[in-house]
Amino acid sequence: MNMRFSPKALVRQLGRLSLVACLSLGLLGAADWLQPQAAAAYPFWAQENYASPREATGKIVCANCHLAKKPTEVEVPHSVLPDTVFKAVVKIPYDRSSQQVLGDGSKGGLNVGAVLMLPDGFKLAPEDRISEELKEEIGNVYFTNYSADQENIILVGPLPGDDHQEIVFPVLSPDPAKDKNVFFGKYQIHVGGNRGRGQVYPTGQKSNNGVYTAPAAGVIDAVTETASGYDIVIRKEDGTTVTEAVPAGPTPIVEVGAEVAAGAALTNDPNVGGFGQIDTEIVLQSSNRVLGVVAFFFAVMLAQMLLVLKKKQVEKVQAAELNF
Repeated sequence: MNMRFSPKALVRQLGRLSLVACLSLGLLGAADWLQPQAAAAYPFWAQENYASPREATGKIVCANCHLAKKPTEVEVPHSVLPDTVFKAVVKIPYDRSSQQVLGDGSKGGLNVGAVLMLPDGFKLAPEDRISEELKEEIGNVYFTNYSADQENIILVGPLPGDDHQEIVFPVLSPDPAKDKNVFFGKYQIHVGGNRGRGQVYPTGQKSNNGVYTAPAAGVIDAVTETASGYDIVIRKEDGTTVTEAVPAGPTPIVEVGAEVAAGAALTNDPNVGGFGQIDTEIVLQSSNRVLGVVAFFFAVMLAQMLLVLKKKQVEKVQAAELNF
């Protein structure tokens, strides 16, 4: 089926694409910037700082802060009827035994967050339309829209990762009979999922959940433990020194006297999380078209049966004529 969009719908579609990245970026670890706490995944940073979270390349901007790539999966029906509640399941897998570096350098569990960017007209199902069975699958998860006028973008998180590696979104499909901006056809769904803290804050500042590298080539002159982490001093070829302050969390992997190139790793990589995105498709199907297809197949089957019966009748007549 071919999709049909009005110019207004196309503009909304583009706006939607941006929203997606926003969520994940919030997942980044903004919370740690405010105060040290468990794995951060806060979408408000994306909402406040990104009007277009999905870049022209299709990349969700969350990947600019969550540098590690991790798998994210989504399950949605192949097709849905108008004004129908269905579930979209986002899976954010990771090893439950993993412990990540928190803002204060200690270890703790991972939080998760996700963004579900639906086609125009689709939205979070209202409470009174969700069945009791579906409510049990959803659990005590709080969903929010990216903005008041963009109900098709749904955010969730941060949530404790050990209990929410699968997040069930209750979704209500639109009815083209009521919304003239919506048409029957195939649409794309964009999903972003994050686990753990990011390596870069939205401000561009490094977090303590990544690798620290040498700012210049030279020889390691000193590795000193401080109250907030480590100071690694590099003596350059001209005799001057430069100090790389490493916060609590990463562990130095260089020793005094070692030669390092500019950009070489000075610490291990403590990150165990990451961000992933995936696209899928869904068909908004007309019930009349479904009935039409059913009627067509029934007519074909009926015609085949009649042909078989007619063939047998002809064969009987021919056999009778031969016997006569």
